[in-house]
Amino acid sequence: MGRPRRGLSEPIVRLLHRDAATGQLRLRLESPSDLWRIARFVRAGDLAGGSTTRRDPEAPMDVPGAERVRRRVWIVIDVEQVEFHGFSKHVRFTGPIREGPFDIGRHHTLDLDEGDEVTVLKRSTSAGDRILLEEGLASAGEPTILLAAVDWGDSSLLRLRGRAIEPVADLKRTIAGKRYEGGQAEKDRKTYADELIGLLRREGPAAHAVIIAGPGFLKEELVRRLHEEDPAVASKVKVYATAESGRVGVDELLKSGRATEVLRGSVAAEEAEFVERLVRSLAAGTRAAVGRVEVSEAVDAGAVETLLVSERLLTDPEVIPILDRARSARARLFVVRDEGENGAKLDGLGAIAAILRYDWTSPNRATGSPGSPRASPRTGA
Repeated sequence: MGRPRRGLSEPIVRLLHRDAATGQLRLRLESPSDLWRIARFVRAGDLAGGSTTRRDPEAPMDVPGAERVRRRVWIVIDVEQVEFHGFSKHVRFTGPIREGPFDIGRHHTLDLDEGDEVTVLKRSTSAGDRILLEEGLASAGEPTILLAAVDWGDSSLLRLRGRAIEPVADLKRTIAGKRYEGGQAEKDRKTYADELIGLLRREGPAAHAVIIAGPGFLKEELVRRLHEEDPAVASKVKVYATAESGRVGVDELLKSGRATEVLRGSVAAEEAEFVERLVRSLAAGTRAAVGRVEVSEAVDAGAVETLLVSERLLTDPEVIPILDRARSARARLFVVRDEGENGAKLDGLGAIAAILRYDWTSPNRATGSPGSPRASPRTGA
């Protein structure tokens, strides 16, 4: 790989910019989802540049190595290893220094967090890479959505931001029965509602939208109190009925598609809705293809509306051509995270599947055709 026409040591000035002459990308990592994307976008063999600190080799030799002054420098490394630490929300690129003020050829690790800047020059860009880039551009700002699925004694609050689903609180309490009405039951309910109001008022100001869902009348009670106690948060609230509360109620709402307008911009909500649509299509026996062989055939037939692919297949040499052809056919490509329920469901279908534009049957009898749901992937999955 030849050196770029312009050096990679330029500071980043935009969220995302491509140098048409070199293919160089300049990115600012502004959210946890950006960290997730960059950890899958950059691979061994790519060049990555960033601001970092390194011990100054010009420090006097009589100063112990551990005490030598560290300087902040911009360096570029040949990436050999990528690590993503979702819990602590940072990404590490490790490899030999390619460009910098000193220590050329010695290994270094770029440790990136939210707000950091990185420059990338890739050996090649696949359809999977372009999915991640375009998603990052479309998700600029990634609105934070506070979602509460509530009922007496069982409630859950979560934050949705891009691909991140962050638990805020699970409130499971024992509420006295109706025979204690006017006594302990009334105290329990007031205490429980107070806890929920406190959480909504604490988390609501930072959210672009607040969704309150649940099966009973508690959600309406919370909205009434918010209008009285915190009109600013109340102005952001949308209310939806669900059959369940707690985490199950959250999953129900995300899969149902009923809150699509409010959840627009949340990639985590899109993921849940796409996987649920796929499952429903399989159950109905129409408009779905699963596994590499069948999805490939559906792409070539121009039948694919949305192609779902597991993140672990983005670098698979057999899958990359399928993604390239799907992109050329103007299908929607969506990367599903490996972790979580949605990733497990897609993995059970061969880690690649498609929602189709019209009823379609595979001409290859070995793979079968869309039909009833299966416990295992079809041949070729």
